[in-house]
Amino acid sequence: MVSILRLPIVKAQTGASRSTIYLRIQQGLWPKPVRLGPRSVGWPAGEVAAINAARISGKSDEEIRALVVDLEAARKLAGVRLAGECHA
Repeated sequence: MVSILRLPIVKAQTGASRSTIYLRIQQGLWPKPVRLGPRSVGWPAGEVAAINAARISGKSDEEIRALVVDLEAARKLAGVRLAGECHA
């Protein structure tokens, strides 16, 4: 089971403000949120942990952008895999 973290938790875990998180999304330095409902979003806990670990280890912005691309691709692949299992 994947935990989805809402913005207050993400802010607490990253030390970043809402505006900084959304700026990083625009810059490709943070994964896009997952839509949970018409007015709510969140981020998979593993993605938040991966970005935090990359920052802590001193990865460059380009390395973090590549990580974000990989995380979002893995998210899509997992969604396709789950959809296939539901129809099988």
